Amino acid sequence: MANTKQIQELKDTLVIRREQIIKSIDGSRESINSLKDTECNDDYDYAEVSSDSFKEGIIANQQIKELDEIEDALKRIEKGKYGICEMCDELIAIGRLRAKPFAKFCTPCREIYEVEQQ
Repeated sequence: MANTKQIQELKDTLVIRREQIIKSIDGSRESINSLKDTECNDDYDYAEVSSDSFKEGIIANQQIKELDEIEDALKRIEKGKYGICEMCDELIAIGRLRAKPFAKFCTPCREIYEVEQQ
């Protein structure tokens, strides 16, 4: 199990990542809004603007999902449930938490979860 110092380090990592994502999402929104105001002179311009808007939207959606997972992990830290697998209630290895600080499942349960999601 992660000790108090390790949990604090992981919490700091989560908070920093949360701030990065929020800035990135805000930047994506601004970019999408500026693309909406772009004047399209021909079909090529329209296709390029549409493609860029679509990519920005996909990136923002992925970041919103990650942000939700980070917020959930921060709540688990506050409740004292961080680092405990939500499927089997076993401890999540510190190496897994360092690789993915918002992990909800231990490695074996994550594999089961992924198979069930297909």
